[in-house]
Amino acid sequence: MKLTLALAQINTKLGDIDANLENHLALAHSAWKQGADLLIFPELSLTGYVLQDLAASVARLPNDQDPHLRKLLQASKDLDMIVGFVEADSRHRFYIASAYLSDGKITHLHRKVYLPTYGIFDEKRYFAAGNSFRAFDTKFGRAGILICEDFWHVSSPYTLWLDGADLFFLTSASPGRGITDEIIGSAQWVQDINRAYSGLFTSFFAHANRVGFEDGLNFFGGSTVFDPDGRLVTRAPFNEEGLTLAELDLAQLRRTRTRLPLLRDEQPELVQRELQRILGK
Repeated sequence: MKLTLALAQINTKLGDIDANLENHLALAHSAWKQGADLLIFPELSLTGYVLQDLAASVARLPNDQDPHLRKLLQASKDLDMIVGFVEADSRHRFYIASAYLSDGKITHLHRKVYLPTYGIFDEKRYFAAGNSFRAFDTKFGRAGILICEDFWHVSSPYTLWLDGADLFFLTSASPGRGITDEIIGSAQWVQDINRAYSGLFTSFFAHANRVGFEDGLNFFGGSTVFDPDGRLVTRAPFNEEGLTLAELDLAQLRRTRTRLPLLRDEQPELVQRELQRILGK
């Protein structure tokens, strides 16, 4: 089975949901015309990242009663999508969330668990933290979503892997920090992490990062897809908006895991036992 994946590397307008929605719909139509089966938008793609006190005013309830999400759900009848936004729950807590849309429905919602509050980041001041990592079924196989800081903690993809995820969809608004001889330092770190995870978990890892400037931060793009052998399938340009498409051969999961049966030999019960011992101290 083949999966044609599209990464939407966009520059969002801070707090302007109407403008961002228009861009989402245009890119969804373009991706569909190019034969994409699934379109991935970056973290907080509908709202922008440095929201601070704007978070409450742009928050959405995740259902088809919201006029903005309703239009995206309608578009998801042509192709599946992952979109990022601020979610409001019934008790007025606000979460950084990514929703999987398919056939006009929200089939999965992930709330960002790890909220960085160090260096240039201040997320815990404005957002509540999610408390779960759950794999979910798609028409292409079982998948998992991680948002930015989530995938800097190895327990996050590990939990999804044990829960059956073979397709990992990573979304971020990752700003540039540091330099190397070739690329921005943080871009190199992210790329190295994704390459390592794809090989260690013998799975597909697709990462959509945003571009542009916001409140002095530069978001570098460089979205990537890695295959279960840890090989780079595609990388989007740095600092450029646009769609990047990649065709994934899902049969590669079988070939790789036959040759390298890491999943078969994993011992989660040992991990459970050792964690209970550690946490019991």
